[in-house]
Amino acid sequence: MNLRRDVFQAIADPTRRAILLLLTSQSMTAGAIAANFDTARPTVSKHLQILTECSLLKQEQNGREIYYHINAKKMKEVADFIEPFRKMWDDRFNKLEAIMKQYKTKK
Repeated sequence: MNLRRDVFQAIADPTRRAILLLLTSQSMTAGAIAANFDTARPTVSKHLQILTECSLLKQEQNGREIYYHINAKKMKEVADFIEPFRKMWDDRFNKLEAIMKQYKTKK
């Protein structure tokens, strides 16, 4: 049975979000990534597996090392999906700010 990982479940985990942030500037090996966390290396490897299975990360073999890097295309898909929600919340907060300013001036 081939299970597909859900991107939003993957990024819901704070450790996986931290891994994504680490990889925004450079590709890294699993060991280099694990060195940034206070967890066992197999735990970090599991996080990398989940991020790879949902295509947020790509692997690139370089000799004996496997380097992980961000899959920009998949990240853009996620950002494009979230964008309408961000706009909706921006509009709501702008309306709330306007109401609060009116309330302050009436006092």
